[in-house]
Amino acid sequence: MSEDPAVHSGPQAGDGDNVPAPRGAAGPEVIGVRKGMFGASGGGDTSGYGGLVRTVALPGASARPYGSYFDEVVDELEGALEEQDLVPDNAIEKVVVDRAELTLHIAREHLLLVAKTLRDDPALRFELCTGVSGVHFPDDKGRELHAVYHLRSLTHGRIVRLEVTAPDADPHVPSIVSVYPTNDWHERETYDFFGLIFDGHPALTRIMMPDDWQGFPQRKDYPLGGIAIEYKGAQIPAPDQRRSYS
Repeated sequence: MSEDPAVHSGPQAGDGDNVPAPRGAAGPEVIGVRKGMFGASGGGDTSGYGGLVRTVALPGASARPYGSYFDEVVDELEGALEEQDLVPDNAIEKVVVDRAELTLHIAREHLLLVAKTLRDDPALRFELCTGVSGVHFPDDKGRELHAVYHLRSLTHGRIVRLEVTAPDADPHVPSIVSVYPTNDWHERETYDFFGLIFDGHPALTRIMMPDDWQGFPQRKDYPLGGIAIEYKGAQIPAPDQRRSYS
């Protein structure tokens, strides 16, 4: 069976209509500067790259035309939200096309409605959520915690990513398990490792760490810590106790 050329997962090389979307006027959003190979300070970085300095930047908003099927997805979503008496700009904070992928940054209070619209609207039909990933940007003040959802349309052969943020001081995001039941354990894992609380989840408990574990080990400000290891008679100290060459 030949593939419908109108159905593909992103901009294709050599297709003049699918050039990368231009950036918005603001450009990349710099949220911090990282020093050292792994961002560690005060010891623990044994790589010899302690003098490395680089900026931490997030992609800025893209300007139309986005290319590929991206304009159609955004147009259909905005129209469907308007039909539900929601101003699209109140729900969609920005649209980013980066590395031939579409990301919609959604205000967390509207996440559930947006997810349901993406699933149910006939022109969208993103039936499958393949999971949620947590991200922690300690320098992204007021939105340190990010939840990233990966949606796939089996009907139209399309992919879109949703991203919502929450501050450390209020780490709450609506659960979308009622819309995508497969997200059940993914939300539990993200809660376990990042401390994001998914309001409305049917059983938000730890899934990897012991119930009495203190803290959230995949946050970037979590102490390295660790346990000394004995290997062939030699003692290998815990990461935060190793000498630094920087």
